[in-house]
Amino acid sequence: MYQPPHFREERLEIQHALIRAHPLGLLINSGEDGPNANAIPFLLDAGASPKGTLFAHVARANPQWRQLANDGRVLIVFQGPQTYVTPSWYATKQETGKVVPTWNYAIVQVRGTAKIIEDRDWLRTHVSALTARNEAPRVAPWAVDDAPETYIDSQLKGIVGIEIEIAAIEGKWKVSQNRPENDRTGVADGLEADQHTTEARAMAELVRAGGTKS
Repeated sequence: MYQPPHFREERLEIQHALIRAHPLGLLINSGEDGPNANAIPFLLDAGASPKGTLFAHVARANPQWRQLANDGRVLIVFQGPQTYVTPSWYATKQETGKVVPTWNYAIVQVRGTAKIIEDRDWLRTHVSALTARNEAPRVAPWAVDDAPETYIDSQLKGIVGIEIEIAAIEGKWKVSQNRPENDRTGVADGLEADQHTTEARAMAELVRAGGTKS
């Protein structure tokens, strides 16, 4: 990943926070026919290895897991907040006019070697944990145990588990750090005023914080 020094985010806890907030990662490997990519939700266990370990599953019908069984090297991309930035928000536009549009984003890339897991108990524990994580905000969370056991067993037969110990992790927070302070203020104000979305508000917070939040 292209990494200008002022956009580099090396703090592991910040990188992990983005993964937890945006767990749908793009799992990429190189197959016989070229690159292969699938978007799947991940769980992160920060304490399972020095840089953390990721857990996921794919459909048994998905050929990617068989490719990973032969060559487990993977790249996983986690996309955080991202927004278009108009030069109209820059104070520099009024001062010199020497401005152009850009795109702000926060992103984490992970590399490691995937381990394929077909053990039924492992899969049951994994999908239960994944479900609990995502159901937690609900007033009445759904749990795997709510479904008939025979049905869950049939569903587990249709998936394959993936475990990836993180070997390398990079964070890139491109959130206007390269602009003068007045321009950064203009971007944050513009995002809050012009784009009434959760993503725009999240990016405005990152711009105001100078990239220190997930």
